[in-house]
Amino acid sequence: MSHPVISFEFFPPKTAEGIAKLRETRKQLAQLKPKFFSVTFGAGGSTRDRTMDTVLEIQNEGYEAAPHISCISSSKEEISALLDEYRAKNIRHLVALRGDVPSGEVSAGDFRHANELVAFIRRETGDWFEIEVAAYPEFHPESSSASADLKHFKAKVDAGADSAITQYFYNADAYFRFMDQCGALGIKVPVVPGIMPIYNFTQLSRFSSVCGADIPRWLRLRLQDYADDMPSLRSFGMDVVTDLCEQLLEGGAPGLHFYTLNQAGIISTILQRLALPAA
Repeated sequence: MSHPVISFEFFPPKTAEGIAKLRETRKQLAQLKPKFFSVTFGAGGSTRDRTMDTVLEIQNEGYEAAPHISCISSSKEEISALLDEYRAKNIRHLVALRGDVPSGEVSAGDFRHANELVAFIRRETGDWFEIEVAAYPEFHPESSSASADLKHFKAKVDAGADSAITQYFYNADAYFRFMDQCGALGIKVPVVPGIMPIYNFTQLSRFSSVCGADIPRWLRLRLQDYADDMPSLRSFGMDVVTDLCEQLLEGGAPGLHFYTLNQAGIISTILQRLALPAA
């Protein structure tokens, strides 16, 4: 097995306590030699300053940082200014997304879809940035059809995306079918599976209802059986996610991108179990 690309996603903390916790999490996960740490960007740019501060702190620690940049409710001037700021700070990696519509928001801004944002970044900055985009093996919840969703993904790649990170899923076959469909459309960029560790069933159900990620019936019922027995739930969840990661890597996935929720322990255990080859 060639060395897979590992990366981790954080959200920008709101409090001093959260900042300290994330520093400790990052210290632990850095030992696993990730390619980069990504940092989310709140709906409508609501975390812009905190995202920037977190990204710069990661970079100052000597690690590659990839800020999310979302275009919903933003003007071209605002995005251009943000790109200029990242270039001035020598940030060279972005995760380009449409983004979520903030509650009560009525203006879509100058961009309707992520492919328009990717094309704009390329026009403004050429090849300065390595650009990641989102992919949806189980399809975006707003898609009108599976074929339409694949066409949207191809449009992002054609606009200049270098690679993609998927929404999380728990059915490896969904990923492999998606990759076959991408191949049929001539899409050749690396598509890294997004991995969501199982911390809490209620939380996972809430996330999944929003983003459209399927929790298979067998998994949902098993998790419900544990109720409030968190140690047993998390132990079972680690087994499930480790097995998923093994299937994905053995099937040819180029790496794994973990949605950390700013936590390290479960992810560290999963990666230790995988016993990945040295970089």
